[in-house]
Amino acid sequence: MQALVYFRSIPRYLLAKGLNRLWPRHFFASLAPLRLQEIPFTPAKADWVRLRPRLCGICGSDLRLLKGGESFLLEPYASFPAVLGHEVVAEVAEAPPGSDWQAGERVVVEPVLPCEVRGLAPCRYCAQGQYNLCENFTRGSLAPGTILGYHREAGGGMAGLMAAHPSRLVRVPQGLTDEAAVLTDSLASALQPVLDNFPPAEASVLVFGAGIIGQHVIRCLRTLGSRAALVAVARHPFQQELAWAGGADAVLLNPDRQELARTLGAQLLPTTLGGGNLEGGADYFFDCVGSRSSLQEALLALRGQGVYVLVGTAGALGGLDFSSLWFRELRLTGSAMYAYATWQGGRVRTYQLAVDLLSGGAYPTNGLLSHTFHLQAYRQAFRTAFHKARHQSVKVAVDLRGIGL
Repeated sequence: MQALVYFRSIPRYLLAKGLNRLWPRHFFASLAPLRLQEIPFTPAKADWVRLRPRLCGICGSDLRLLKGGESFLLEPYASFPAVLGHEVVAEVAEAPPGSDWQAGERVVVEPVLPCEVRGLAPCRYCAQGQYNLCENFTRGSLAPGTILGYHREAGGGMAGLMAAHPSRLVRVPQGLTDEAAVLTDSLASALQPVLDNFPPAEASVLVFGAGIIGQHVIRCLRTLGSRAALVAVARHPFQQELAWAGGADAVLLNPDRQELARTLGAQLLPTTLGGGNLEGGADYFFDCVGSRSSLQEALLALRGQGVYVLVGTAGALGGLDFSSLWFRELRLTGSAMYAYATWQGGRVRTYQLAVDLLSGGAYPTNGLLSHTFHLQAYRQAFRTAFHKARHQSVKVAVDLRGIGL
């Protein structure tokens, strides 16, 4: 079958890291450790469901991998070579006897590989339904790896065939298109931190970053009924328009601290060096960028005992002034992937709730899936995802419908 394979190359990874510092929006296709090649289809386990991918989204983590931007500390949680792609809408090709799945059903694939998938007794986190924090991602009957698509045995969705553990599948309702369903994974990644840090009605919320995750955070808050004052920060005008459409009360385009303070109803306190501080800012800061500058702005823009939620992944962030962390007693937390959450007094599986929101008709998806490309055009797909301003890209997906095996 045809598959897009990422192979491990330290020299190419470091070269990409260096080039990205000079040209952060350029995809160096000839240097990337990617190959579109014919490989045999070998399911990781005999009792996994065989799937035929239909659409597969390109995730920000895919881009960071190709930019050489992933943290070195996360190396033990992946294994290569691996077929890329973990934002998958697929059709069941073959299901094991006695399973709940039938050939022809459409599914989305929750890519996490916790204890249950690895044939292990549940660790303390998996037992609580927090399998995104599984302590056994490097143990069990599978090779090390947190999610499929970064795993040498559990290949991803940029291929003619793939396989997944039956517990990792969620049915796609008949009325939900593939183009909407492929948003499930990115939506679930935003939905989890929103459910875990849902703001009260009187709160003020700042969503920093208006890429696909920031757009989902805005829409999650509004679709789930949040009445908090919601301010978003966007980099590009097309992102600004989408944030307005998603329900933000105000959308700032690359604001300075004066404009940010004015919009939040805060006071800008001049400083001799450092660009000024803010007093009386937001109650919640959802960081959908994960950069040094976004974290620094969060530390300044939050009011006393405010909550910072790191949604966009980040590696080393040097040169930060952390004085506001102790001075204002801020709370900092991260959000890794998705699992279960509390909603309306009960426990919900975040991935299932994401599908329910997409199929319910109230969640605005217009403009979120901005581009699709066939697998053979993967270079153009990644170029489009890399350079958001030039292509006005939000979510870019690979279309595998009709691909030959």
